Amino acid sequence: MTQHRADLGKDPSRVSGMFDEVASGYDRTNTVLSLGQDKLWRVATTRAVAPRPGQRILDLAAGTGASSVALARSGAEVVAGDFSPGMIAEGRRRHGHVPNVTFVEADAMALPFGDGEFDAVTISFGLRNVADPHAALAEMLRVTAPGGRIVICEFSHPQNAAFAGLYGFYNDRVLPLVAKAVSSNADAYDYLNESIRDWPDQKTLSGWMREAGWTEVAHRDLTFGIVALHRAVKPHA
Repeated sequence: MTQHRADLGKDPSRVSGMFDEVASGYDRTNTVLSLGQDKLWRVATTRAVAPRPGQRILDLAAGTGASSVALARSGAEVVAGDFSPGMIAEGRRRHGHVPNVTFVEADAMALPFGDGEFDAVTISFGLRNVADPHAALAEMLRVTAPGGRIVICEFSHPQNAAFAGLYGFYNDRVLPLVAKAVSSNADAYDYLNESIRDWPDQKTLSGWMREAGWTEVAHRDLTFGIVALHRAVKPHA
């Protein structure tokens, strides 16, 4: 069977097809490749979103829904959105029984929701895969209520040169070998490396958020800057 392998052109059909193929083992592979850090990143993201009962939260690039379930434990209503049908199907299979989580196929650049529907919007490790992240940031602003929040958890760039060198060695030499051993589509993780290298640093992403109209933009590094957690607020009219 021919496997999909996305590239930096980020054609939506190729990216979606790639994620369809890795859906069943996606969470396990990510835990292995991140040396377990993915679970800590999810906890940090959930705390930054700070979901509360009665709130409506959009979790984009939700994948199989692990992040959505973590948010839903608060009692908030969570919409798990992803543009990969395979991921959505796997999420429904695993978590379809959770009453306050709804799975929806959704393109971040053209969200199928009305204006101001959500109290908070979050996206983890997905903005990097969108063909036009500027359009996605604008769409997320549109569907967020005034005073609502955005939380973005995304790979970034370590600021310490020595650690950045070690991280680069791991990504270039170690990760591909591990991916071949544990993933159903090792080529997908070659794309992962390319997309991380090509993605801008913390300051640039903060600038993009401000340009889209978000205010009170701030970020903090996780795991020495391998990942950055960006936060902002939609201004009141």
